[in-house]
Amino acid sequence: MSRFIRIAAFLALIAVLISACAAAPSRTSEEAAPPIEPGGGFRDDSVGEAPVAGPGKPQSSTAERLVIRTATLNIIVDDPADALSAIARMADEMQGYVVTQNLTRTTGANGVQYPQATITIRVPAEKLNQAMDQIKALVNNPDDDVLSENVTGQDVTSEYTDLRSRLKNLQASEEQLREIMASATKTEDVLAVQQQLTQVREQIEVIQGQIKYYEEAAALSSISVNIQARASIQPLEVGGWRPVGVARDAIQALIFALQALATIAIWGVLFLLPIGLVIALPILLVVWVVRRGLKRRKAPVQPAS
Repeated sequence: MSRFIRIAAFLALIAVLISACAAAPSRTSEEAAPPIEPGGGFRDDSVGEAPVAGPGKPQSSTAERLVIRTATLNIIVDDPADALSAIARMADEMQGYVVTQNLTRTTGANGVQYPQATITIRVPAEKLNQAMDQIKALVNNPDDDVLSENVTGQDVTSEYTDLRSRLKNLQASEEQLREIMASATKTEDVLAVQQQLTQVREQIEVIQGQIKYYEEAAALSSISVNIQARASIQPLEVGGWRPVGVARDAIQALIFALQALATIAIWGVLFLLPIGLVIALPILLVVWVVRRGLKRRKAPVQPAS
């Protein structure tokens, strides 16, 4: 009996190691696919009851995709502190939360200190676009005061499916090990199976944590906002004269002049030079033949001795 238990425990351990390293099998049946919630996301009964809503996606064949969306904004406002408070309040109203927020003061070129703020929030994925619109509504002129805007998405469907498959295999191995330990009679066999059972349990908890992270990251999109004070980016002005603007215009004119010279050089090398060679070579050949003939005619005739 002891030998049988050891062999069974060894086989169970091998199954655990294979399940931990194997890639996710293709989902060819409804049993292999995770159950779909009405909101278009996944529900994992093994790691929690909260469904993951499909972030801003219609309920179609693509609703099963698990996408983590991240957004960044760089805006200009009159008062960064007021904008910071408004964004934090908006996140709370949308059932989200503030990850980090920071309000500092920076020194401009004129030696004056100006406030500057940064904030990162998480909001429900389906409200990402709405949150972005509300943040951009804090500026006076969206065309000029929204310096940058970026939204990216990371499709983690493959990793998520792989983790669920590995979790299922590990849970099956855990059940087998528990059955083996229940039938063990010797202390050494119980300890051996208990050690393997502990290892399997640790892997299960790690994978459950990874699954939970993917679900929460897909359910709550991240928005990072950099907020600058309008006064800190105003150009230097002396009596209505803006040196920065003049320097910018001069540099732009220089760039245009260099572009024109480069264009002329490129046309000269790639177009005019080949055309000139085609035309000049026959002319040069005719001139050489004529000169050679003239030299022969002018050559003095040597008297016969």
